[in-house]
Amino acid sequence: MNFTKPNGKRRVVITGAGMMSGLGQSWDEAYTQLKSYKNCIKDMEEWHDIQGMNTHLACPAKGDIPKYPRKLIRGMGRVALLSYHTSQMALEMAGLLNPETKDIVDECKNGRTGVAYGSSMGSFDSIQELTSVMEDRCTAKVNSSTYIKCMPHTCAANIEVTYQLKGRMIVTSEACTSGSQSIGYAYETIENGLQDMMIAGGAEELCPPDAAIFDQLGSTSIRNDHPENAPSPFDKDRDGLVIGEGAGTLILEDLEHAIKRGAKIYAEIVGFGTNTDGTHITSPNSETMGICMQLALDSAGLNGSEIAYVNAHGTSTHHGDIAETTATARVFGRRVPISSTKSYIGHTLGACGAVEAWLTINMMNEGWFHPTLNLNNIDPECGDLDYIKGEGRKIDAEYVMSNNFAFAGINTSLIFKKWHNE
Repeated sequence: MNFTKPNGKRRVVITGAGMMSGLGQSWDEAYTQLKSYKNCIKDMEEWHDIQGMNTHLACPAKGDIPKYPRKLIRGMGRVALLSYHTSQMALEMAGLLNPETKDIVDECKNGRTGVAYGSSMGSFDSIQELTSVMEDRCTAKVNSSTYIKCMPHTCAANIEVTYQLKGRMIVTSEACTSGSQSIGYAYETIENGLQDMMIAGGAEELCPPDAAIFDQLGSTSIRNDHPENAPSPFDKDRDGLVIGEGAGTLILEDLEHAIKRGAKIYAEIVGFGTNTDGTHITSPNSETMGICMQLALDSAGLNGSEIAYVNAHGTSTHHGDIAETTATARVFGRRVPISSTKSYIGHTLGACGAVEAWLTINMMNEGWFHPTLNLNNIDPECGDLDYIKGEGRKIDAEYVMSNNFAFAGINTSLIFKKWHNE
């Protein structure tokens, strides 16, 4: 077995993962929901009294978070709790937790294991507590953990401290590419021999201000009476995105290290591309999106014909869908199969890159790929691609791509390869 690539860099594999989203907390649960062809979007009745907000649609994460010891989680708001819980699941899947105590194994504390994690922002409740100092002219609502819960690096910091990690910390608070950037940067860190293992992912808690931000931009779906019909990526009659909640954590590992400890391997990461548009804070740039995908293909040493499926960012916004799909069509030069997970769970913002990557890997291993829901009439302005719609599709895929794009024109593209016992 070759543990290095032709360029001498180390090969990187995924040995564990954890997920929370509207689809549930396991691949089996998610697979069942995906094959039902029903989305997880709901009307948020508690948002109805918010004046000026047009959308009432969202997708909360499904399932409860265990009651971890207070001493362990006292510096965690919900977003950090989501990241910690999915990290626990990922580490357990990877065989890196002591089966009796559920503590992380000592090897992870030797400085060769790091964390790369992000979210759009910290917990909003704590942000409100901080702003109360100015609004109320009083510090009564602020305590010693307020800032810890709302700081941009709350997820990464809590993971690092809780598991006593002494390796590198990479914080990716980059909106919709937070999760995918964390995976990509963790991949490069291991590939270049700087760490042996990385805990990587992204998380986002659900709060009305997130929906309000996009609502003010005119980017949210207002099909409040029919949640089952929203969002509808790539459809000519789409009316905007839906905000979701969730977290995704992946364990990335040097291949040789994984083999030596007998870890189960779920996929290999073979390509990563990232760049920025340099043009506009909120308006996507199709040209640089395409360059990002090509960077990922080049880093993997592949051409577009070898990618069997693309998991699109697919937000269901007019300009976003058109820019992304025309870029994809231009790079691949063929009608590559493509679909959007956001049609099921909405836009989980900082979590989407990690959640969608893990779902894409599982679909690759299953040989079945979900459709884009609510795609009835493909927008003629979108790129000429093979849009999976109606029902899922069986594809024997060796390589798959997962793409994400964020405000400020931050673009990411990840390529995964099916693992074969070599």
